[in-house]
This record gives sequence, structure tokens and C-alpha cells, in this order.
Amino acid sequence: MSNDIDNEYFCDGITEEIINALTKIDKLKVIARTSSFAFKGKDIDIRKIGGQLGVSTILEGSIKKSQERVRITAQLIDVEDGTHYWSKKFDRQLKDIFDLEDEISLAIAEEVRNNFGHFEIQEHLIEQSTSSVDAYQMYLKGRSFQLKWTPEGLNQAIHYYNQAIALDKNYAKAYYANLQCYGLSAMWGYIPYEEAMESAINNLLMAKELDSSLPEYPLSYVGKFFWEEWDFKNAYIHIKKVLAINPNHIDGLEALTELFIALGFFDMALPYANKLLEVDPLSANNHYTLAHIHYFQGLFDKALENVDYALTLNPELELAHHLKCFCLIWLNKKQQFQEFINNTSLIEEKNLLFRLVNEKHSDVPRQIIEKWSRLSKDKTMLVPYDVFILANSHHTATAFSLLKEMIDQRRGQIINYRQEPFLKPLHKINGFTELHRSNLSFNDITSTKKDEEKATANVLDKDQIKTLKGKLLSYFKEEEPFLNPQLNLNVVAQVLELNNNKISFLINQAFDVNFNDFVNSYRLKHFKLIALDANNSHLTILGLAYDSGFNSKTVFNTYFKKIEGVTPRAWMKANSL
Repeated sequence: MSNDIDNEYFCDGITEEIINALTKIDKLKVIARTSSFAFKGKDIDIRKIGGQLGVSTILEGSIKKSQERVRITAQLIDVEDGTHYWSKKFDRQLKDIFDLEDEISLAIAEEVRNNFGHFEIQEHLIEQSTSSVDAYQMYLKGRSFQLKWTPEGLNQAIHYYNQAIALDKNYAKAYYANLQCYGLSAMWGYIPYEEAMESAINNLLMAKELDSSLPEYPLSYVGKFFWEEWDFKNAYIHIKKVLAINPNHIDGLEALTELFIALGFFDMALPYANKLLEVDPLSANNHYTLAHIHYFQGLFDKALENVDYALTLNPELELAHHLKCFCLIWLNKKQQFQEFINNTSLIEEKNLLFRLVNEKHSDVPRQIIEKWSRLSKDKTMLVPYDVFILANSHHTATAFSLLKEMIDQRRGQIINYRQEPFLKPLHKINGFTELHRSNLSFNDITSTKKDEEKATANVLDKDQIKTLKGKLLSYFKEEEPFLNPQLNLNVVAQVLELNNNKISFLINQAFDVNFNDFVNSYRLKHFKLIALDANNSHLTILGLAYDSGFNSKTVFNTYFKKIEGVTPRAWMKANSL
């Protein structure tokens, strides 16, 4: 969506809220903020955007805030032909912003379903999170700074989240947001660890008392169980709780992918890694995650291809730099390796690792070991080059001792140690298999999945579909509701005394079409009938279309050509006596 530049934080925040609301709908593919916002303010052909995002429909619009009012326009555009098949303007009091966000989200979901087939839609997608609009605006300001992911950005975010809390002491989302900022600041060393964790815990205690139904609640425990304690079973339980609340939650999907990678369950990790790319295809981090899976599988060419693309999206992604370096080492691409590591950090270590793997060196200079004895005290070191190098030299015993120490400390940098190719020489050392043993097994995961599949049931059974199909056909034949240009799913649902979800499911299952195509098929049949009636020869084609229930020239022409293979005018000419 485009925005009002004077209130960019507000416009971006509202757009993200609508995106997040739509992700709550299972089976509806919604592109996440990172990829969606890549096109903000750019004049790019709609077909190119659709191709890059892998979608058939684009949501476009604008948001303007003026004093105590907010105006939002939104339209859904078919990527293939540029058709605006739905558009609407909303003008409301700012105090009604949560109701407005919910109304827009539901309207968008309904229109997508009407045009593309059945999926379940909840009664509400957005709940009012605070009684104070001013607090909400402070929260959105905080969010805009948090997404910079810099020390300064996180500090500013905390400042605005605290202002939001000061305006509304019961604002659970602001506490959860603060918790995340403090947690990240502690992990990345932006704030002294003990100080940051104390603030994070205080915010968690407040948040969970206010609202434990949000996905942020179970998510707040994932980092603790997974990265801090390596308690994979509890991490899995809480990730599943996040995805039960929102099956498309980006952080939940990413956490489950990372958990399966740590366990070495690559066949389970890949579908989630691909789903992350499906909903956020322009995220460098998601491409890095996929590259990591291929790297651990020994598919170094594929990993290199993925990590190269990640670096085109974000050249500053440091972990991707290291992973590319490792791929080039294992592929023995010496010239490319030398060019790539030029002007980077730890060049001496990188060169030594290359020689150890590819040139059968086994000695490690003493000065480097002494250097590592100082660096190893730095728990923020992203990649443990010291362990990798020692493991591929004649210092394997020292490498194993250092690895064990890092595992005992639950250092996140080494969580994938069982899959890491550089650590394979340590596998044969006595005691390696006894290093941290996961409390989560393959059977635990597969049995949970089977239970979830058993719990899934159809909205309507076969007998109900047969009975309701007859009622629906009788209604359309006798009452001709399709002639009403404002006919929608809700009208039909009321007549058949069902809810919208069941009517959508019925049409999709009984006729294998979406709601709009079902209705338009009746309109098209009526148009062809009255168009060939000599008494209507004085009417225009568009007039006949409107009399048949179509309310848009573009929709009529597009649907007619899709079904008949020719334009309405060509059809009229071919069928006129």
C-alpha cells in the first residue's frame, strides 16, 4: 500500500496489521511484510510484482490520517490482466481504527474467496488491543524503529513501547514487543545481558497476566527453551501453540524450521523452509535458512546458489557471508574463495580452514591458538572458527574439549554441531554421542502430526452437500438472485440458513467453482438469453450485462471471454440472425 509520508509509521503499521490479520486464515497465501514492502512507493508493472512474489492477486491502496479521521482505499488486482475486481473506500473516525482494520481484512478475505475458492474465515481477524488510540500510535512508532534491527532502533522502540504502556497499563502487545526488544538486545550484546534479561522477564510477567491468547505468549518461551536451554521438546510444544493460533506466523514457521535443522530432520525442515519462502520470497534470511539445510545435507552447490541470492537481497547479512565462505571451501573453489574473503574479517582463519580441508595441512600456528584463547571468551562470536579449524587439524582432542564446553554453556553458535561438516572428524571421538541428547524424538513429532490430521474434519458431509446443493439450485432457479448486482455470500447464506464458511464450502465442493464464477455462470446464461431476444435490440451490450446482474464492465468482459473464448461483441455478431 502507498502511504501518507507525514505519517509513514502509521501507514506502514496499519498495512502490517492487515497483512498479519490475513495470515491467520489457513490456506490463504499472504505475502509477509518484508517482501510486500519491497515494492512500496515504486512504479513497477503489476505482472512483474506478481511474478516475483508468486501471487495471482495484488492488494493495492492508500492510507491517509488527518487529525481524528483516517481514510483507507483498497483494491484487489488480478495480476494476469490488471483487472481491478474489487475496490472500496473507507472513511472512519480514528477511534474506530481496530473495527476498521477488522472490516477491511474480512472484506479482502471474502473477495479473494469469492474469486478463488473455499477457505475458512474466522468471525473476526483483528481484536481491539488497547482502549487508547494514542497508545496504539506509540506502539506503531515503536514497531517502525524495532524493524530497523539496529542497537539504536531497538532502543528507540523500547522508548515508544514504554510510552504506549504509560498511556495504557493494560496494553499486552506493547509489553510483548518490549520483551522481544530486550531479548534481542541481550542476545546481540547491545545491552548488558543480566540487565536486559531482567527487563525482558518483567515485561513477560506483565504481558502474560494481561493476555496469554496472543501468539506472542508461547513465542516468548521459544527463545528460552530452544536457544538458551536446548530443551527441544518444550520448544516444539510452544512453537506448535504459536502455529495453532496463527498457522502462517512467520516467527513460528522459522522457529520450527530451525528446530528441525538442529535435530537433523531435514525432510521435515524443508517444507517449512519452502513455506517461509512462499510467504516471504524476498527475505534474505529465508534464503539463508534454505541454504543452511542444503549445506548440512552436503549439497554445497545448491547451498551456494541459495546463499548467493540471499546476499543479493541483503549484502550485509553476516551469517550468509560465512556460509558462502564454507561452501566455497567444501567445493574447493580456491580463486573464487580468495576473491570473496578479500577485505573481510578473520582472513587468516578462513585461509587456514581452506588449507586444512583441501590441502591436507594439519598444523595450526601457536599464535592463532593464543588469539582464540582471548576470542573464545566473547560469547557473541557468530561462527566458531576455532573449533572448526582445530577439528580438522591434529588438535582434535582440544577441539572436542572446546566443543563440549560450548555445549555445556548452550552456546547458540554451535547448536547444529551434529550436522556441521567441519565437525565430522570429532564424531569418532569417545564421548561424542553422549554430548547433549535431544529430549524430542522423531516419533514424538510424527505422532503429534497424526493426531492433528485425525482432528481435521470436513465442514459438511456428503449427505448434507447433496441436500443443500438441491436447495441452492432451486433458489437460483426460482428466485433468480443473481440478477441482483449486490448479491454476496452473506445473502445466500441467510436464505439457506447457513454461515458464510459453509456456503463457500458447499459451492466449492458441489460445483468445483468459486462463488463468483458460480453466480456469474447464471448471469452469463441470462445475458445470452436476453441478448438474442429481438425485443432487446435497442439495448447496448453493457446495458444487457447490467440487466443480467453484472455490475462491472471489466468483470463482464473478462468472464465472458474466459468462458466463451471470444469477446461479447464478437459473440453477438456470430449469433445475430
